[in-house]
Amino acid sequence: MTVKLRALLLASALSLGTAAAAAPAAAPRSAATAASAHAQLFALFQRSDEAQLRRNPIQAIYRGDLRYADRLGDSITDAYYAGEKTANQSDLAALHRIPRTRLNATDQLAYDVFEYQLKDALRGYSPDLLFLQEVRPMNHFYGLHKDYATFASGQGAAPFKTLADYENNLKRHRDFTTYIDRAIGRWKQGEAAGVVDTKLTVRNMIEQLDNQLKIAPEESSFYQPVKTFPAGIGAADRTRLAGEYRAAITGELYPALTRMRDFLRDDYLSHAREGVGLMYMKGGPALYRYLVQSTTTLPLQPEEVHQLGLKEVARITAEFDKVRQEVGFKGTLPQFFDYMRTAPQFQPKSRDGIRDDYFALKTKVEAQVPRFFSTVPRSPLQIRAYEPFREKFEAGGSYEQGTPDGSRPGTFYYNAYDLPSRSTWEETTLFLHEGEPGHHFQISLAQENDQLPPFMRFGGNTAYVEGWALYSETLGYDMGFYKDPYQRFGTLNDEMLRAMRLVVDTGIHSKGWTRDQSIAYMLSHSGMGKSDATAEVERYIAIPSQALAYKIGALTIQRLRDKAKAALGPKFDIREFHAQVLMTGALPLQILEQKIDRWIAERKAA
Repeated sequence: MTVKLRALLLASALSLGTAAAAAPAAAPRSAATAASAHAQLFALFQRSDEAQLRRNPIQAIYRGDLRYADRLGDSITDAYYAGEKTANQSDLAALHRIPRTRLNATDQLAYDVFEYQLKDALRGYSPDLLFLQEVRPMNHFYGLHKDYATFASGQGAAPFKTLADYENNLKRHRDFTTYIDRAIGRWKQGEAAGVVDTKLTVRNMIEQLDNQLKIAPEESSFYQPVKTFPAGIGAADRTRLAGEYRAAITGELYPALTRMRDFLRDDYLSHAREGVGLMYMKGGPALYRYLVQSTTTLPLQPEEVHQLGLKEVARITAEFDKVRQEVGFKGTLPQFFDYMRTAPQFQPKSRDGIRDDYFALKTKVEAQVPRFFSTVPRSPLQIRAYEPFREKFEAGGSYEQGTPDGSRPGTFYYNAYDLPSRSTWEETTLFLHEGEPGHHFQISLAQENDQLPPFMRFGGNTAYVEGWALYSETLGYDMGFYKDPYQRFGTLNDEMLRAMRLVVDTGIHSKGWTRDQSIAYMLSHSGMGKSDATAEVERYIAIPSQALAYKIGALTIQRLRDKAKAALGPKFDIREFHAQVLMTGALPLQILEQKIDRWIAERKAA
């Protein structure tokens, strides 16, 4: 669909303060001048977004824009990276030709976010940093080798409503096989330069590929769309498509995945590195310093993050001990963790039982929402288990966004793998984080707001996105869900996980911690099961710095809430605060704080 750009609202939840109060002192300007600057700014946003969608068609599909749905794009070629860098440089130059002082406060916010994102992207496209990342195109946590099957299954982002949708999927399959071969070429470049991934990550990818290739073609996710057709597709086309889908799986998709598996197993694995941290990779320390700042959107160093993590771990440990005493457990805290991990009363009885728990939680949470939110998403939330081929490698749950018009709902995925390692006390806090009001509210409210420019509707940064989701877990206290000490243990356990991430991620990548050392640390400081702790640590190894965003972002949002409450007293309304945080998309944390400060000043003056 074509995104129609309009001005950001100055009223209600989008209020950023009056232009006069929020903008720096400047010479008086006419309304016509301001309107001209606004028009230039939003014309730039529209041009940039249109070009971005053409270069990245898979992003368009996730947004429900099907103009480029017959392709996946060429996202790991030299030409692609050069085009992205050139486009960002051009957009930044065009932005700087627009006088910021002639914009109102709302437009200045959009200007600042756009500028921040462009500058951060260009840092990542510097030759040294780009090479270190482009020669490691996939890992066991992020990669089309595992995500494409879900995308193309009929249960993912790819639509299957028309004959053209089915035909486009076959065309994308051909692009997918090309992508896999290009990825193999990138790994070979890395081998030659001595910039390689870890043996652990490579072995995990090989196992993922083995699991996919064991599935009979007609049982694979790729074949599912032709098992059920929409009414508008006739019998002859159904028969033809079923044959073509089967042929694509056996003749294109499975051979490509086999080539990737065989290359990783027979060639790349022997070149992969033993040390799991980036500090052991050529150029890794500089890359990690960049990733820490890019992920957190703050000028932080790894050691600062590590020390903050240790402080938070100590604080939450004291809260754990209060729960231990409250329930009358007589042993030590580590023994209490073991009890919480292994007591049969806390273990789900069946996969269906986990599903039923989450549906019940959804009902309970939605009854509380009006107390805390003045606006809720139009898009519904559906609940699904991970597919068997990927559940072993996933965390306890995750969220996949829907479309802005709600035609594809948002999805909360939960993990039912290895039932003895799952705990019922983790369900409430997980749903608040991944579902409502966490990722589903934040992502849906942004992308449904067509008064935002596209990069604010659909873009984002991990510190804000995951910070909001972790902050959402703490709303369970206000909603009354943690009065039960065992449920309170569950949210403390999740909060501890995010605190430990600050310690362990920096420990692995800047201090040389091993995989086993990191797992042991997490088990000794929380009630996590070993399967979850192992998956977590292997995730940090695969995607350095990403896990830092949660705690850094949540601490920032909570601090801003406390600041606003202290400053506004009886004028403070939690629903207004949440609207301020949510309704302008995922802001870099420094820009979010500036926005909240302006809102506080305006509310105090009212």
